[in-house]
Amino acid sequence: MILVDDRVKTDYDFSILEQILEGLSDRDVEFIITDDDEIRRLNAEFRGIDKATDVLSFPLEEIPFMPLGTIVVSIDKIRQKAQEFGHSGEAEVTLLFIHGLLHLLGYDHEVDNGEMRKREKEIIQEHDLPDSLILRND
Repeated sequence: MILVDDRVKTDYDFSILEQILEGLSDRDVEFIITDDDEIRRLNAEFRGIDKATDVLSFPLEEIPFMPLGTIVVSIDKIRQKAQEFGHSGEAEVTLLFIHGLLHLLGYDHEVDNGEMRKREKEIIQEHDLPDSLILRND
């Protein structure tokens, strides 16, 4: 189950996110939609990078009955990228959720040999979504 904390009050339908999560994990995920200001503070505090980003993932330890972790996305980046690439905000939310979820599951595109990119592409194609950030940079 996805525990949505929509701090910016979007009207997005999150049902596809549930389908994606169910296909990859049986653990819950907290999903926070916020703005650039809050995500910038989180990025600075937890990664030492003082700038807004599109998605952050915070995995939790693998403890029975505990959520997999938290994914935080920026509505400002969602709107910007959706407009830039000509798809809906919901599609961009879904792409960022997939990216964040794969990080929670232990994938890391910065150090792997393309495994995260491959898995992300498979999920995107399975759900007929536009290319994600990781695929746009191919």
